Amino acid sequence: MTIGKTGQILLADIGGTNARFALSQGDQTGPIDYVKVADFPTVREAIADVLARRCHGLPPPRAVLAVAGPVTNNRCVMTNSPWVIDGNELQPAFAFDSVHVLNDFEVVAWSLPALQPADLIPLGGQDGLPGEPLLVVGPGTGFGVSCLVERHGARLAVVTEAGHATLPAEDEREERVIACMRRRLGHVSIERGALSGSGLQSLYEAVAEIDGAQVPHRDAAAITKAALEGSCELSRKTLEMFCAILGSVAGNLAVTFGARGGVYIAGGIVPRFPDFLAASAFRARFEAKGRFQDYLRNIPTRLVTKPDASFLGLKMFAEHNQP
Repeated sequence: MTIGKTGQILLADIGGTNARFALSQGDQTGPIDYVKVADFPTVREAIADVLARRCHGLPPPRAVLAVAGPVTNNRCVMTNSPWVIDGNELQPAFAFDSVHVLNDFEVVAWSLPALQPADLIPLGGQDGLPGEPLLVVGPGTGFGVSCLVERHGARLAVVTEAGHATLPAEDEREERVIACMRRRLGHVSIERGALSGSGLQSLYEAVAEIDGAQVPHRDAAAITKAALEGSCELSRKTLEMFCAILGSVAGNLAVTFGARGGVYIAGGIVPRFPDFLAASAFRARFEAKGRFQDYLRNIPTRLVTKPDASFLGLKMFAEHNQP
């Protein structure tokens, strides 16, 4: 894709292992370049390689970069790679007019208004109220949460660390499971205790302990596989508890943010078992807020299945933040 500089934007989705880059102009986004982080000592060298191949000496004036990590002052020190993504350094290095560095879940929040029915699997509720906050939660390597708020024509994606809040229990069995994890972990957060890859494994081990079951060591992928195949009853119970807790936490966050526009489930884990999630206690637990049950009943919950939602979010942010 070779286009002139005017209106062109470099988009990037940068993780600890892989990074994806694309050039966008207007409604068109060019092919995605997949880059292994280990192949480049710095993000600057990776960007230079992509631009040399795609721009032929005509770099774009703007860049919007999503990163899997906390962003402070337009800068992110990656947790699982040596890269430091600093917009204030990249801007003069490539003569960009502007560089925005965003948290990856902030970018997913930006994508929500542009998602189409084909990008989503409905999981109950009504249509959502126009203009009201949109919430996205995502179990994956960690537990991401962001909320897109629109007021008076301005949009803001609120970035949170909600995954490190304390994991709640809804019944006696969950209390016993969390107590078991507390003895091992100390503080049991939403992320560490359930709603992440490592959290699912912690949940599996705690359920096995309180049930007195002897089961093989399994990571999150193996637990999910055994549960869906029906080859391990304990894995199935664990995944059912995972879905129920996800419903409770999503409901808590929905009332916290007043997310009457809708709640979206993203991340790398849940899209692997949409039917299991739909048949689970997820939606019942989402609505189970006592006097606020009617409030929750009207809020739609949807599973995001679009694989490149991050690029849609990057474009939405760029369009809403024109210079």
